[in-house]
Formats: sequence, C-alpha cells, structure tokens
Amino acid sequence: MPSFDIVSKTDVHEVDNAIAGVRREIETRFDFKGSKCTVERTENEIVLLADDATKLEQMQELLRVYVTRRKLDAAALDFSAKPERAAGDALRHAVTIKQGIAQDLAKTIVKGIKDSKMKVQVSIQGDELRVTGKKRDDLQDAIALVKRLGIEQPLQYQNFRD
Repeated sequence: MPSFDIVSKTDVHEVDNAIAGVRREIETRFDFKGSKCTVERTENEIVLLADDATKLEQMQELLRVYVTRRKLDAAALDFSAKPERAAGDALRHAVTIKQGIAQDLAKTIVKGIKDSKMKVQVSIQGDELRVTGKKRDDLQDAIALVKRLGIEQPLQYQNFRD
C-alpha cells in the first residue's frame, strides 16, 4: 500500500550556522559595540542574552533573518516564552526549536483528514504521522489538505512509498 510520513524536523546544524551569523553580526554592528549580548544553543533551545529590551528585539529579528537565509522556516522557532530578568538590567529569552509533532497537533491533523472523508488511514507514530491509502492520488490529496489546514509549524512529507 502506498504511504508517506508527515514529520517536523529542523536541521540543528543549519540553526548553528544561523547562530554563528548572528554572533558575527552582533560583533560588527555599531549599535551592539560594548554590549554584553550573547547567543547560545543547548539541545533544542536557543538562549538570547541582551542588555535591554531594544537589543533583545533586534537579536530576535536577526535570528529570524539568519534562520531564513539558511533555508529554514522561521516558524520552527518558538518565541512564545516571556523574556526574564538576568543579572543587572539584562534580559534572557529562551527560544525553543520545534522538533517533532506534538500530540495535540497530531490529533488536529488526524481529525482534519478524517473529517474530509478521504480514503486514507492516518496513524500517530511517536512524534510523526504515517498516512496510508490505496492510491497514490489519495495520498497527494491528503498532502494538499494538510497544507490547507494552516498549521504554523513547518511540516515535511517524507518516505513516500508505492
């Protein structure tokens, strides 16, 4: 039976390259001279440390720009956490790199496909989804439907088998 997988993976090596670009930009820009602004990555989290709120916003924008330049989707970064106070007047903001499909998002996708009455089966397998059907055209219709659902997390469609 034809099948494919819906996954959400972000290439952390490209994220590291984007972070290196942000660091170079911070070192050379005039408005960051003499500041103690840093960018660090640990596992699936990027920590931005800035002197004030203005510099933090500029660093967030730089991160989005450099991630996009590396051909990644900026929606893979979750800026929803509130910036917290660090030493002195500095601000620390933890940005999460989205990896895998969360259970609630997976259930939303499954519900959307089942409500469309398509002749495909969807199963949740850990942090990814497997879609199977009798015809290849049904699978292509399922991909089009998932794209129309308007999910803010970047999704990839892999492992397409006949």
